[in-house]
Amino acid sequence: MKIIFAGTPAFSVAPLNALITAGYSICAVYTQPDRPAGRGRKLKASPVKACALSHDIPVYQPASLKSPESQQTLQALNADLMVVVAYGLILPTAVLAAPTQGCLNIHASLLPRWRGAAPIQRAILAGDNTSGVTIMQMDEGLDTGDMLLKSTCDIGPDMTADMLHDALSTLGAEALLEVMKQIENATLCPEKQHDADTTYAKKLDKKEALIDWQQSAQQIRCLVNAFNPWPVAHTTLADKIVRIWSATVATQNTDAAPGTLSVFEKQLQVATGDGALLIQRLQLPGRKPISSQDFLNGHDIAGQCFI
Repeated sequence: MKIIFAGTPAFSVAPLNALITAGYSICAVYTQPDRPAGRGRKLKASPVKACALSHDIPVYQPASLKSPESQQTLQALNADLMVVVAYGLILPTAVLAAPTQGCLNIHASLLPRWRGAAPIQRAILAGDNTSGVTIMQMDEGLDTGDMLLKSTCDIGPDMTADMLHDALSTLGAEALLEVMKQIENATLCPEKQHDADTTYAKKLDKKEALIDWQQSAQQIRCLVNAFNPWPVAHTTLADKIVRIWSATVATQNTDAAPGTLSVFEKQLQVATGDGALLIQRLQLPGRKPISSQDFLNGHDIAGQCFI
């Protein structure tokens, strides 16, 4: 099969590498245009572009696929299949119909749960115990196509969005190769999604990362994990923004008002609306993240509260 691969961020690299290593013919890679990055704001190639160029695969970077010219360029590749992984651009009907076997997508959730832009973070934020990937036949809807394969993984209590991202990228690559075999053997069994079970994973907003200490310790722990590494859960101490990078639910309870700081076994403890939270890593403005113990060594927290 002649395959077009479309993807942009690091999440997409493992599936692309899997196809290359397995010997599939990648006739083209589509990725978003180079973006300014770093202090110098120099143009930087996407991780997928870097991977493709290292394997001498032609790279296309249209700003949109809506123009007749970009669609004609893609159609002229005469591809059998297009594999889409976190590409970031809308695929018009003409593009979806261009490959003879259509377009596949690796979605980072167990559809129809968490359709949308931020399935990894939303799963952790909601306290889900399980996540996974779904290989889907793409249609014109938002993550609504027929499901071809699901593969699951557990969400541990200390798993951050960054950790789950990496786990699902690898899982997606493995699932993709299994689907490729099913395509070759004509053994695919598409399954319709149950729309009634849909949840929507809306795009992240920085404002969501502000901690509300009236919430339970469990809810706040989920927020801390979900927003690591971006936008990072944060709170205020003496008019200074404090970022919370890692925390766990305390086994002991407290009667203190939500947000009240105390020390428990050399760790920073914070009272919540239900239970207490033990802070493991935190960051002050202009500083690097430090351990809870290092913070306590340099700060007197008597009578202090997070707001």
